[in-house]
Amino acid sequence: MKAIVIDDPGGPEQLKLKDVPTPTVKPGWSLVQIKGFGINRSEIFTRLGYSPVTFPRILGIEGVGVIAQTTDASRLPVGQKVVSLMHGMGRAFDGSYAEYALLPNASIYPVNTQLSWPELAAVPETYYTAYGSLLNLKIQQAKTLLVRGGTSGVGVAAMQLAQALVPGLQVTGSTRQPEKFAIMQRAGFQDTVLDDHRHLQTTAKFDAILELVGPDTLMDSLTHLQVGGYACFTGELSGMDDARWTIADFDPFGIPAGAYLTHFSSEAANAQAINDLLQLIETHHINVQPVQVFDLAHTAAAQGALDQKTSFGKVVVINS
Repeated sequence: MKAIVIDDPGGPEQLKLKDVPTPTVKPGWSLVQIKGFGINRSEIFTRLGYSPVTFPRILGIEGVGVIAQTTDASRLPVGQKVVSLMHGMGRAFDGSYAEYALLPNASIYPVNTQLSWPELAAVPETYYTAYGSLLNLKIQQAKTLLVRGGTSGVGVAAMQLAQALVPGLQVTGSTRQPEKFAIMQRAGFQDTVLDDHRHLQTTAKFDAILELVGPDTLMDSLTHLQVGGYACFTGELSGMDDARWTIADFDPFGIPAGAYLTHFSSEAANAQAINDLLQLIETHHINVQPVQVFDLAHTAAAQGALDQKTSFGKVVVINS
């Protein structure tokens, strides 16, 4: 099969298209024919050598496709449309940057959807992360939502899903680049706010805050949380040059009295929630079309597109 293999960490040129053996099924694992996958910033971190990954490795923490060979014919019959994400995919074992991926049955989720492969490939890590975060934020109780990191794929997805879940919800997105205000508002954000040197340039407070930038901005986000509101810490978008993975001397008194801080990770994925998400997307005609689509041979270019400061929304790779 064809696969994108990385032998050593480094720049995009380390992502090389190679012919490698198609994996052989083993007990508890099934072979998925990968129809497409999204590009994620964590994969760029791994390519740069910032993740505990043994090389050579086929990256890719998410993928969509069909079952090619199965060891669980009742739940995962051959030909079943499936989604998979996380649980060591592309890190502990080879992932989706390939024509086929051998994956643990427990992290393969059968789905029923009419979405095209490019649309479905945009959903798993991005839209499921946004969806789970919104559920943790008790979004049905909110009138205002701040998405900190609003130009990211997860940020745009959260805005779209939140407005479908709570009609009339006022959604504000933050960005460090004021030139993106117009495109954010065209995408559907009702308001935008500048994030300048890790401080939001507003005095507004919100019922719900989705923190996607990271530990560097979490404490500032909490100062904008209403009493009784929820903040969900989900992402780390600040970039490797200035990223921090923890908060030194974290002060729990920084959480407003009567407010709540929670966390979401797509490691919590399950088939029911994924299918609920797909039904929400289709019922509300949410536009999940990726902003850029590449083929497998140009996966390095796809990573490069996501890594541009001008990037906005989801980038996917589709196997023809």
